Amino acid sequence: MRTREEIESNENKVLAPYAMHSRDCVGREFAEPLSSNRTCYQRDRDRIVHSEAFRKLEYKTQVFVIFEGDYYRTRLTHTIEVAQIARTIGRNLGLNEDLIEAIALAHDLGHSPFGHAGETALNDIMKEVGLGFDHNFRSFEIVTRLEKRYPQFDGLNLTEDVLVGILKHETDYDHHGPTGRFKDKGPTLEAKVVDIADSLAYLSHDIDDGITSGCITPEDLKESILWQEACRSLPVTVGQDNKEMFKYQIVRALIDRQVSDLLNASEKKLIQLNFLSSQDIKDYNLKYIDNPVINFSDGIKTQRDYLQKLVEEKFYFHYRILGMTAQAQRVIQTLFETYLNNPKQLPYSIYPRDKKFDKKEKHEIICNYIASMTDRMALNEYRKIFEPYQKI
Repeated sequence: MRTREEIESNENKVLAPYAMHSRDCVGREFAEPLSSNRTCYQRDRDRIVHSEAFRKLEYKTQVFVIFEGDYYRTRLTHTIEVAQIARTIGRNLGLNEDLIEAIALAHDLGHSPFGHAGETALNDIMKEVGLGFDHNFRSFEIVTRLEKRYPQFDGLNLTEDVLVGILKHETDYDHHGPTGRFKDKGPTLEAKVVDIADSLAYLSHDIDDGITSGCITPEDLKESILWQEACRSLPVTVGQDNKEMFKYQIVRALIDRQVSDLLNASEKKLIQLNFLSSQDIKDYNLKYIDNPVINFSDGIKTQRDYLQKLVEEKFYFHYRILGMTAQAQRVIQTLFETYLNNPKQLPYSIYPRDKKFDKKEKHEIICNYIASMTDRMALNEYRKIFEPYQKI
């Protein structure tokens, strides 16, 4: 049986000098004894997987509301895909896969029900009291404050490198909010791998779900060079007449093309910049936010941007998606107004009756409660408002 010390020693043999080695971990806010058989990042990963917020991702959706069907992505399946892609990239670049996995598994914990539609609705409501809703910051709040699993502290007491990776998560879709005490802390290269894997997974699964739903057809994307190249790479036996097989193979080809380009472009930049330690990476990432080390070549990035533009136009603005978005926002707004008008409808654990709260505090309590809901729970609570219990 290998001990933690042996695992850490093995990292020194297999990880690149710019990778985050477990024994160099900054540590946790609250000191704890080290594990005998797990590194600090393995421990973080395990705590995230066992959290309540992680389990709820199964019933929080990306685009399609949960009752639309079992095939479409949920936050959980998206999270697993991000972790898988990120680990593949990290392994090829000699990075710490356990740190990558921990950040990837936690990066979407703070999402509200109904995907970005729910987040937009909560953000608009919270702006009324001078606040807002940012799912990255809420992911951070979950793992540092809202999860209650340990008697010694609130949250999960994760390592600083994982917390910074969660808080400073940046993609084409997400931009980090307030960073507080970590303002001057740069993310690791492992965190930046998760960022790019998230963007890559988004584009690929939007195409998959879009074709499955009929909101996107191959014809809609034919102007994209990246799409054309992926189509040409498919075996001649895979034609568009077999919709299911074509869909699986085109998504596979798109991911493979992007990951291959990403690895080649990133390796060239790593050689050019010649980082000698993980701290060099952190300093660079703090200073050069808009010039990431982990990135696509200019050519592929341009092609990706255009394909993404086509997908957004055809998918996100499809009448079915717009209808679901409007419905989801109505659910969130109605729930919020109902609880705000009568907070005593909230559970005792959420809204203590022996305390007084001002308007802003009430908004924060209600926002956190609704954001913690799954799609199914939010819809059930919404039905209770319009379908009150009747005597049997």
